[in-house]
Amino acid sequence: VLVVVHTPAGQTLLLKRARPVFWQSVTGSLEWPEEPAAEAARRELKEETGIESSSGWRDWQHTYSFPVMPEYRYRYAPAVPDNTEHLFSLEVPQTCTARLSEAEHSASCWLSFAEAIEKVWSWSNRDALERVAAVDG
Repeated sequence: VLVVVHTPAGQTLLLKRARPVFWQSVTGSLEWPEEPAAEAARRELKEETGIESSSGWRDWQHTYSFPVMPEYRYRYAPAVPDNTEHLFSLEVPQTCTARLSEAEHSASCWLSFAEAIEKVWSWSNRDALERVAAVDG
């Protein structure tokens, strides 16, 4: 899953991965094949930031697919060649402090959509930010 967290004022939350080092929105995997993507999005958001919300969610009904990177191969079954990200967004009323999982992330920041698009590492994250900004930014 890929979750773009943003405010009505157009600020979006980015997390700095601990290893390898790059900036991204909230991302994560389904814990089991049958886990609904929406549940995975809520779980990953809570695990990575401590943020919980029952409202403000949008399922964009959009996915990104790309080959699993070698450094993440261990997380996937041998028969799974590609990672599929399901795009979700969450609008929160205002910026808030993220409680980071130090094993995964070393920093967080709130930026404008334009600044975040320049800062993120992956093409799918850039596209997701552009999509959300075009509608909700």
